[in-house]
Amino acid sequence: MTTKYIKELSKQVGLVPGTLVHIGRERTEDVKITLIDYDEADFEEKEAQNIEECSLVKKTPKVSWVNISGVHDIELIEKVGKEFDLHPLVQEDIVNTGLRPKLEDFETYLFVSLKMLYNKGDNGEIIAEQVSLVLGKNFVLSFQEQEGDVFEIIRERLRKAKGRIRKQGADYLLYALMDAIVDNYFIILEGLGEKIEILEDKLVKNPTPKTLQSIHNMKRDLLFLRKAIWPLREVISTLSKSESRLIKGSTEVYLRDVYDHMIQVIDTVETFRDMISGILDVYLSSISNRMNEVMKVLTIFAAIFIPLTFIAGIYGMNFKYMPELDWHYGYFGVLGFMGIVAIGLIFFFKRKKWF
Repeated sequence: MTTKYIKELSKQVGLVPGTLVHIGRERTEDVKITLIDYDEADFEEKEAQNIEECSLVKKTPKVSWVNISGVHDIELIEKVGKEFDLHPLVQEDIVNTGLRPKLEDFETYLFVSLKMLYNKGDNGEIIAEQVSLVLGKNFVLSFQEQEGDVFEIIRERLRKAKGRIRKQGADYLLYALMDAIVDNYFIILEGLGEKIEILEDKLVKNPTPKTLQSIHNMKRDLLFLRKAIWPLREVISTLSKSESRLIKGSTEVYLRDVYDHMIQVIDTVETFRDMISGILDVYLSSISNRMNEVMKVLTIFAAIFIPLTFIAGIYGMNFKYMPELDWHYGYFGVLGFMGIVAIGLIFFFKRKKWF
């Protein structure tokens, strides 16, 4: 939970429970409402100008999917809540985009909140967008922060009557939407896996301070993913075991399949976290080893020059009566002796395999 999000939550301090306050990134774009009505034989898709156009979905025998892109419009969310009898706390959760994944059963409808992830920009920044789903008897309401999602594959299946989605009820549509979000997690993880491989290559060839920054960025992304994904495991598990009349027994099988996918996603995230921790340890070890190699070379040079400095210091003293001062070959003799000492030390270090 970031400091910015905590500051956003402070807007609700002292307000009556159920008071709608948008919490999240500021948005000014227009809200878009799309309506899809379908059954096995018919399909209709249109963009609604207002929520009142969607008010008949509770009375039609067809399955209806109302998608609202933009939860920053408080007035619209209040109208949706009034049209579909949504509890004020549900409306409050819809506009709170920092909400952790959760499931609420209100008997006549189910409320599910989860995170939709996607990559943004050339650097592959991971963005989490909150998606709220409301399952009624014959309708599904979906609320997104902005236009653009991972549901296009579901729309194509509905348009072309692929698979069994047009033959099933609203609960199957809820499953399909959740499954699309969870399947997209694997795409995000695939990108992270490629980044980890690149980090490993850099670590082996030439680790730099920039590599360390990349490792820390990767750790931050994985922690972000874990917080966004982990609670969804409990949500899907509870939903697959739900005794709600809105979830048919035939759909529970598919929800359990989504749960299995979530387990794979969580296991992959944990594996990546272990790999990054290992990469960080290897980086620190390699830097330490390189430093040790440098220190070893410097120490060998120092060890060679210490006795030479000692000899030079002895013969640099300004005493009048010193041996060899008047010797004609004294200068060359001392230099030769110093050379012999240096060569002897080098030979000794090589024999000890110190370099």
